[in-house]
Amino acid sequence: MDIQLKRGFIEVCVLASMVKGDSYGYKLIKDVAPVIEISESTLYPILRRLENNGCVTVYSCEHNGRLRKYYSITQTGKEKLSEFLKDWSEISSIYNFIKGECKND
Repeated sequence: MDIQLKRGFIEVCVLASMVKGDSYGYKLIKDVAPVIEISESTLYPILRRLENNGCVTVYSCEHNGRLRKYYSITQTGKEKLSEFLKDWSEISSIYNFIKGECKND
C-alpha cells in the first residue's frame, strides 16, 4: 500500500480506537493491528502529529511502578473522524471504479 495512503488510514484507525476511551501505545498497536499493519516506529510519530494537530491530548499515569503515557481523543480528533467518514463515500466510489475497470480488462 502507498505509504501516504497507509499513514492516513493509520491516523483515523488510531483515532477510532480512542473513541471508546483513553489508550496507550501498546494497546493502540494491539487494537489497530488486526486491521492494518503498524509498529511502534510508525505509531509514535503519528501520535505526535495527532497531538500537534490538536486531535489528541497526552497525560501520564503510574502503572506497575512506571509512568505510562495515555492518549485521549479531542473534539478536533472526533471531527477528523467525522470528516473521514464523510469522505468515505468518495473513496469507495473511486475503489469501485478501479475495481470495475480492472475486471473488464
